[in-house]
Amino acid sequence: MKNLTLTLSMLILASSCSSDKDEKQVQEMEKFPVTSPIAIDTTLPIDYVAEINAVQNVEIRARVKGYLDHIYIDEGKYVKQGQLLFTINNQELNENIVKATAILKSTVTELKAAELALKNVKHLVDKNVISNTELEMAKNKVELAKAKVEEAQANETFAKIQLTYTQVKAPFSGIINRIPNKTGSLMEDGTLLTSISKNDEVFAYFDVSEKEYLNYASNLKTDAEQSKNVTLILANGEEHPFKGKIETTEGEIEPSTGNIAFRARFSNPEKILKHGASGKIRLLRKYKNALIIPQKATFEIQDKMYVYVIDKSNRVKSKAITTNSRMPHYYIIDSGLSPDDKIIYEGIQNIKDGMTVDPQFVEMNEISKEFAANEASR
Repeated sequence: MKNLTLTLSMLILASSCSSDKDEKQVQEMEKFPVTSPIAIDTTLPIDYVAEINAVQNVEIRARVKGYLDHIYIDEGKYVKQGQLLFTINNQELNENIVKATAILKSTVTELKAAELALKNVKHLVDKNVISNTELEMAKNKVELAKAKVEEAQANETFAKIQLTYTQVKAPFSGIINRIPNKTGSLMEDGTLLTSISKNDEVFAYFDVSEKEYLNYASNLKTDAEQSKNVTLILANGEEHPFKGKIETTEGEIEPSTGNIAFRARFSNPEKILKHGASGKIRLLRKYKNALIIPQKATFEIQDKMYVYVIDKSNRVKSKAITTNSRMPHYYIIDSGLSPDDKIIYEGIQNIKDGMTVDPQFVEMNEISKEFAANEASR
């Protein structure tokens, strides 16, 4: 009886083990959709942080010492070239002009006297009353008087120029920025009065990596006009209504960052863009034979991206990949995969390394149709 009971127990145990094994095998052979990367030609927008500068932006500083007598404009206002902005009161400059004018008159009188003396000396020389030495001395006195007149004229002109500096005018048409000093403030030579920006057009500066620069240079050879066209995205996310063009790049790559600066020009007739503003430059980058996979086929571990690859025995193994860019629902692969690889497309949360699965291949165009249907249903 005991032997019979033992035999039955062993049969039940064996049956249970066999059942567990079969169940495990069924679980390991669970069906999963798989797909393969495909190569496509596409164009994607790439954004770069940009700094916006006015085409002309200069500081306006006092060039003479004195008190700020009058302010004719206000901050943020548009002024025209040559428009009077400030006046500086300096009575000393007026006195300098009076003094310079008086000295000039004196030297002119001296010159006339020297020329008259020279005329008399010539007359006496002609009559052999005096020697030629006296004539040369008279000529030298005239030249000396002429030099004094020229010096006096220069001093008078300089004094008048200095006086013009008391009237500060706009060097070009533009927008007036902050005015730090008020009427009555003492101005020294070089004191900042304000700054002015010409915002009819603006420059947008942005940095790109050396690799991206080489890609851009390559695109220029095939489509120069399209490659230079760029879009400006404003800080509020809106698109600037006027398209821009890349004009130039810097002459060297920054060693510390490996980047090179680009400059694009944008029209700004409504003066919306201001000097010092920020935004993003959007470039269109062309990809040829770009290898793409669905984003949902990837997962991350410690900032590295992986996919599950199926080998010839349908065994699963995780594989690290690097991506180049991101497009809706897809990644462009930089390295780690080839078009011959088969990857788990869906259900990766239920996958472990070493599992054997029953792969159900799905074409990439079918996946694209699924994404399109989901978008349409939203």
